Amino acid sequence: MYRLVRYILTTAVSVFMLYGVWLLFRCFVSDYFTIPTGSMEPTLKPGDKVIVNKLLGGARIYTDFNFNPKGGELRSWRTKGLRSVRHNDVVVFNFPHHDWKISFVINNVYCKRVVAVPGDSLSIVDGHYRNSNYEGTLGVEAVQNRLEETPDSLLWSPAFATIPFDEHFSWNIHHFGPMYMPRKGDVMKITANEARLYQIFLEWELGKKVDYDWEKGTAYADGEPLTRHRWEHGYYFMAGDNVMDSNDSRYWGLVPEEYIVGIVQYVIRKDRGIIKL
Repeated sequence: MYRLVRYILTTAVSVFMLYGVWLLFRCFVSDYFTIPTGSMEPTLKPGDKVIVNKLLGGARIYTDFNFNPKGGELRSWRTKGLRSVRHNDVVVFNFPHHDWKISFVINNVYCKRVVAVPGDSLSIVDGHYRNSNYEGTLGVEAVQNRLEETPDSLLWSPAFATIPFDEHFSWNIHHFGPMYMPRKGDVMKITANEARLYQIFLEWELGKKVDYDWEKGTAYADGEPLTRHRWEHGYYFMAGDNVMDSNDSRYWGLVPEEYIVGIVQYVIRKDRGIIKL
């Protein structure tokens, strides 16, 4: 009887310790996610499992576990990574936009490609991404070629216009920007143009309602003049490789650095096994 009890206790402790090691591994080293849609085709296909390396960009550690399923404030810190997030990295991140406000929902994650990092100015020219700080191809050129060759009239109208969905910009998936990616510590002059383009990010950082007057070209925070802003976060532009059918930053805006979970390093596909990305 004594041996049986000891065996059960030893097994239970071993299982508990293995579970703890598994959780620590997922928190600090690596995690996996399943791709649900075709927004990253041809690079990733629905059903693919992506292995995220958290050591590269640094693991995100929560300081508050009181998660609101409807969205709340993300409270966390990040361990020192091996490198920064780079152009063309494929990353997993928490979708940051809910009801046109920045908020955190723990299990609401997307997988997209980084086409602009803090300090970049991004444009779309004839359906192709163009970055002020990167001369190479961003994403999959063949798919962007198809977008370039598709007339405006043949594109699905709800997916044609992009942020900020304003006649003063008239940006779309064929022609967009340039849009600057705010970098932490940047001081930006704020006019009606910036207030409209970065409205939800300014409201998130200031904790105030941001308005603007196009005729005067001025901006306001809770009714007081807003002329300059020092950015408290760095922001990224995330895009799906399937530019003809991807719900990405073109439609809902930028992703704060804190919302990035990690960089995709491997893909597990049923017909091909493990693929290094």
